[in-house]
Amino acid sequence: MKPKANLSDDLRPEYRFDYSKATRGKYYKRILKEGANIVVLDPDVAKAFPNSEAVNDALRVVLKAGQAAQRLAQRSKRRA
Repeated sequence: MKPKANLSDDLRPEYRFDYSKATRGKYYKRILKEGANIVVLDPDVAKAFPNSEAVNDALRVVLKAGQAAQRLAQRSKRRA
């Protein structure tokens, strides 16, 4: 077992938290079941979007374009 490092307690009082009653893995099963909703963007992509609303709007445009392309492809298959 490693000895504990001698860390100075230089945290502000508002950042201190008593973890003695914390539960490890409290949401583990839920995340496995439902999945996580966190997506990490590459830095170059993140620069293009100021906030999550902008990312969601862009993805909705991509989804609509994909659906429109799918409809066009299905129509051309029926005529052939």
